[in-house]
Amino acid sequence: MIKETIGRWEIKPIQVIIVLALMQLFITLLINGFAMQQDEAMWHYIGRNWLRNGLVPYAGGVDNHSPLIFAVFGISDKLFGVNYWFVRVLGTICQSIGIFYLYKIAEHISGKKAGMLAISLYGLSVLWHGVDGRYVSYTETFDVMFIIISFYFFLSAQTKKRYFISGFVAAIGFGFRLSGFFGILTLFITSLKKERAYTLTFCLGVLSGIIFLGLAGVLAGINLHDVYIHAFADNFGSGSTTDHDFLWRMVQFDNMFFYSEVILFYPLVMVYLFIGRKIDWLVLWMIFEFIGINVIGNYARVDLKDLLPPLALTGALVIARLDVPMKYPMLIIWVCFSPKILEPFVNFKKLFTGEIRSAKSYCHEPFVQPDEEADKQLGRWIKLNTTAQEKVLVAGYGALVQVYSERISPSIYFNATQTLIAKKRFFSDMQRNKPGMILVPLFPEYKQYIDADLREYVSQLVAKDYYLDRCMFNYNIYKIKKR
Repeated sequence: MIKETIGRWEIKPIQVIIVLALMQLFITLLINGFAMQQDEAMWHYIGRNWLRNGLVPYAGGVDNHSPLIFAVFGISDKLFGVNYWFVRVLGTICQSIGIFYLYKIAEHISGKKAGMLAISLYGLSVLWHGVDGRYVSYTETFDVMFIIISFYFFLSAQTKKRYFISGFVAAIGFGFRLSGFFGILTLFITSLKKERAYTLTFCLGVLSGIIFLGLAGVLAGINLHDVYIHAFADNFGSGSTTDHDFLWRMVQFDNMFFYSEVILFYPLVMVYLFIGRKIDWLVLWMIFEFIGINVIGNYARVDLKDLLPPLALTGALVIARLDVPMKYPMLIIWVCFSPKILEPFVNFKKLFTGEIRSAKSYCHEPFVQPDEEADKQLGRWIKLNTTAQEKVLVAGYGALVQVYSERISPSIYFNATQTLIAKKRFFSDMQRNKPGMILVPLFPEYKQYIDADLREYVSQLVAKDYYLDRCMFNYNIYKIKKR
């Protein structure tokens, strides 16, 4: 059994990984008032429409992510109904697998000591607030796991078969998230330094993986052109998720790379560069992942998870060179790199107090935006006060309310997307499918983040064909007039 001695204790890698998994579960399951987060709600809604209602992705709801993540959430709904925990538990398992294979990479390169250090550096850093460690259900978790496995098969390959497997696995990671491309690019360039036969075999693996995913999508009834439009092409330009000015990008860049825990890796990276004095595959991996974050340009904290594996490996290889007992660097790492997150402890109390949001706290000045727990309650109220066939529109960023209502939106754009394509389709859908109920936010974020033409269209619609039924959780609830 592989193990490492720290002081008087013999610690096995699997034991550390289990501890890290338990920490991850504590963090991820005790947040958001035990409700889904906005992105999770979008993916759950689309996945549910797919597996429960037979509406394939982009026909039953649009978001700029891969059908693979919709399938994961659809399976979650199929097995357990509307829930927040299943994909987070699955994500924790996948993240733990990634940690194990990062250990295998470090062990292959520099021995078991480096492997144990890599486990701690990477396993703790993925829990940070600065990388949104609470949301292990995001696409980055699955993408990064497959990319790490791909690197392990590539670096330990002694036959063409393993290069093919490396490419195929990397393609699955790319299928979860387009940022997987930068890991593939790293391996491709690295393979060029070996025999051309290895490069060709690796590329055939990647191509086979992409073809496999494409055929699976076609067999499932997904229009591949819709995948291209919604998961790629419509994510650039006016109104898209990347539509930000230079000043905004600089502020977010500063926050991500200089005001987050990731700065703890910088001294280790500097030492690695000083020792190596060359751009090897590990430096190349860091460079490409850094470029990828800036090309995408959202600067969402969770995007840093793509960069953590090469950073953790770099740190592990540097520290492993020190001729000191393992207990000292391990103690420093666990003190400095452990997450500083208080929210799970606050929510742990609610398991015993049963605290819930009161609707009486809303619908008066100031109109605060409801949190996830309140949105969950509102969605459940809608479910009890509408029929299963009745369509419901939640204006703005209302995916969380929508998913807990278990009602279908009249438009495939059920959560605000403000590109030209999205607006045109939204107006068309609304003309053909008038909902039985419309919810309009009263909180100021609605006016701040939703374009005026969308807000005006909804206002005119409710003024003409709907009456105000009540206000709940700072949403005006309108019901359609009987004819």
